[in-house]
Amino acid sequence: MRLLALFSKSLFHKAALASAILGGLLLFAGAPGAKANAWDDCNRRAAYTEMRYRQAVGHYGLYSSQARHWAHERYEATERCERLRHDWR
Repeated sequence: MRLLALFSKSLFHKAALASAILGGLLLFAGAPGAKANAWDDCNRRAAYTEMRYRQAVGHYGLYSSQARHWAHERYEATERCERLRHDWR
């Protein structure tokens, strides 16, 4: 009788340990993070810099430092989108 109790206790511990290990494995080695937002974020950044560039040109003029700054940011945002598009192909 003691052997049966010892075996069942041991079996319970083994099952608990196995389920904890399996749960940890599924938690850390599960599906990777979704990458669907990368393209949307890139387009959002490009649209934002385009809007800020147009505002700067409207408020300060085409050759102002603000317009040059946002033109540079717009260029970087579009280059980032092109690089992302190239990496996804």
